[in-house]
Order: sequence, then structure tokens, then C-alpha cells
Amino acid sequence: MEEQNRDTTQTTEKDEENITEVIDNTEQDGEQQMGSDESKMESLKAEVDQLKQEKDELHQRVLRTQAEFDNFKKRSQKEKEAERKYKAEDIVNELLPAIDNFERALQADVNDASEGFVDGISMVYRQLKDALKAHGVEEIECVGETFDPTVHHAVMQVEEEDTESNTVTEELQKGYMLKDKVIRPAMVKVNK
Repeated sequence: MEEQNRDTTQTTEKDEENITEVIDNTEQDGEQQMGSDESKMESLKAEVDQLKQEKDELHQRVLRTQAEFDNFKKRSQKEKEAERKYKAEDIVNELLPAIDNFERALQADVNDASEGFVDGISMVYRQLKDALKAHGVEEIECVGETFDPTVHHAVMQVEEEDTESNTVTEELQKGYMLKDKVIRPAMVKVNK
């Protein structure tokens, strides 16, 4: 019986060792699993952070692209408005020499034989001026005005005592504006 007790004791000790070994292995496996879970969590957090950063960068790119597009639309709108506003500029520049010639023709001496002809030229001249006015073309007033280099082109200087200095004394060629833009500055004489 003693042998049986000894065998039982040895078996019990072996079982206890096996159980302890199993527990130790389980704990090690658990620690390894926890370690691998933690490393997975770390890698997932890193991936989430990277994705957040990429999302933020993409969001910023979208905002910049949207702002650039808005600026493009505004710039295009302003260009179209300016184009519409000054669309008559080219034709006006081509018509101004003809208007100058009409004015010179109307300044010529009129006799009885040419009176009807001059009346016809005068009517055509008025129609041209009215058409230009309808498109926003205006003459630049200058005689008696203070010289303004933005709308006047001084070609001569004179000394007149009864006129203030830097005043336009005579208009040599009419100047014109299209809305708020100078198409052709007026050629003038200016008092010193």
C-alpha cells in the first residue's frame, strides 16, 4: 500500500507539475496574445492616424481647388463684363478719323450751290454722333479746363496773360471716352 501511496503521490506531483506547466504555458500564451493584440492595436492606431492625415490633406486640396475655381469664375465674369462694356471700342477707333473728316468738311465755306450737300453731310454727321453716344462714346470737354494728362495730350504751350497757368486754351483734335475709358485723348494747347 505504501507503494500505491507512493505511486499516487508521484502521480499527483506529476499532475501538479503538468498543471503548473499548462498554467505557465497558458499565461505565456495569454501574454503573447495580449502582446500581439497590443501590437495590432498600435498598428491599427497608426493606420487610423495616417488615414486621418490623408483625409485632412485631401480635404485641404478640395478646399483649395474649390477656391481656385471660384476665383476663376469671378475673373471670367469680370473679363466678360469688361468685354461687353468696351465691345464698341474697336469700331469707335475706326470711325473717329471719319468723324474728324466730317467736322473738317463742315468747317469749309458754304455757298448757295453746295448748301444742300453740306446739309446732307451735317445730317450724316449727327447720325454718326448719335449712334456713338448711344454706345457710351462721349467727347472730352477741354477748352477752359485744367490740363489733365489722363484725358489731354498737350502738343503746344502758349503764354496768355488773361488765362490761368496750366489751363487748356485751344482744342486741336477732339478726344473721346467710351464709358469711363479714354479712347483718344484730346490734342490741346496749354497755357504755361
